[in-house]
Amino acid sequence: MPDAPIHLDRTIDGLARNPALPPALIRRLFAHRKGFGSVAGRPDLSGDMIAGILAEDDFWLTHSLALNRTLPDRFRIALAGHADPGIRAAVATAAERWPHGLFERLADDGDPLVRRRLAENEHGPDDLRARLARDPDPSVRAALAQWWTRAPESVRRLLLTDADDEVRAAACATYYRRLPHPVPPADLVPALLADPVTRAGAVRHCSLDGDVAHRLATDPDPAVRKAVAAHPELRPPIRDLLATDGDPGVALAIFARRDTPEALRATVHTRLTAETPPSPPDASDEALMDWLSAEAARHELAGLRLPWVTADPLPHVDSPYACFRASAARSGDLPAWAVTALLADEESAVRTTMAVNSSIPVDSGTAERIDRDHRPQKRTRWRPADTLALPVEVLRRLAHDPDPRMRQLTPRDPELPSHLADALAADSDDGVRLAIASHPGLRPETLTRLLGDPAESVAEAAASHPALPIAEMERLLVLAGLSRAR
Repeated sequence: MPDAPIHLDRTIDGLARNPALPPALIRRLFAHRKGFGSVAGRPDLSGDMIAGILAEDDFWLTHSLALNRTLPDRFRIALAGHADPGIRAAVATAAERWPHGLFERLADDGDPLVRRRLAENEHGPDDLRARLARDPDPSVRAALAQWWTRAPESVRRLLLTDADDEVRAAACATYYRRLPHPVPPADLVPALLADPVTRAGAVRHCSLDGDVAHRLATDPDPAVRKAVAAHPELRPPIRDLLATDGDPGVALAIFARRDTPEALRATVHTRLTAETPPSPPDASDEALMDWLSAEAARHELAGLRLPWVTADPLPHVDSPYACFRASAARSGDLPAWAVTALLADEESAVRTTMAVNSSIPVDSGTAERIDRDHRPQKRTRWRPADTLALPVEVLRRLAHDPDPRMRQLTPRDPELPSHLADALAADSDDGVRLAIASHPGLRPETLTRLLGDPAESVAEAAASHPALPIAEMERLLVLAGLSRAR
């Protein structure tokens, strides 16, 4: 028998998700005790298989089963009474259109983790979620405040006036887990503004008149000042004061305003984009926080997209600020000259934004260039070619491209010739081999070779491929000590 794959455990994880795995081999995986029990997440489990998984009494298998959204209700109800709260919490996380009694059981669970997961679940019945607004544990009420943004006013009132700081802060925040942001009742706004933990979230809902604006603009909390800087009623004297605020996030909010004078906007931009020396390892906590704030503002500036610019894009097509040009590029109604200019922009984010929003078809040469030069501002798997599909002849040519990132596109050709697929499966770049490992046209011998790939992600992908020979599936199970079902 050939040697075991370098990453045997990861290949077993991949095998557990293989849609072509025969039922008898699925059962043998129930005895596997490494990984997170992914076999229990399969959508094709029979009732006998589910009973077999439960009989194993293994936490990760049972946890994966509890998260399985195809699980029949009778098993889900049984898991809702499991002795381990982690399992019951997983049931609450995955709950969708299930019997009211199951939700009620979870809402009455003795462990706050379970009730907290139910509070986060948008599929819970409104009457039971409303009950959680009076839950004895503040973390449950805070979770409800953050996740149930469409709660009835009676529920929002309870949360906004809760005795616990954590709950009130979650109920009147600057950020929520879901949209739309809730609007507090008007009669509660004065009290919310007076409360330090809800003040920042309440600013957007108040009127900035008289001394209110000045008091809030000088609040010690930068989140409050940032909210003031973004308020639509902000008057020029306070706006200009906040432009010099010591917190970069506050200044950024002034930069983004439509009514900010261009000279002032330029001054703020220069400050935000100034080089910040790396924070020394022995820096004080205050110095480190200042450095982190500057870095965060710089990243936020790069990703800033302004709806008011998108609504009136033409004046900003040649803006000195990349975020303004990218905002203009989001408009779907630009003339050809503007589209051409933005497709040739010096900033990758602008070019990419224009390419995916253009109402004018983007030719394959431009699409390839946009993808080749794409430089995302943050880690993401998305790339322009996901939207701008390249023709087959381009994909096959890219198989020989010196840039491995471009070679990763070739497997998008569903009819890829076997000689090209084999060459990519032997590529020196892990990312290229991973891209080809799931191609439907891979030969069985190529898949078998990829099981021993030095990159664990490639080996796992090969093991999950439905064309993997059953003999290889058997071999992997024997190597893992799973020679027979228990």
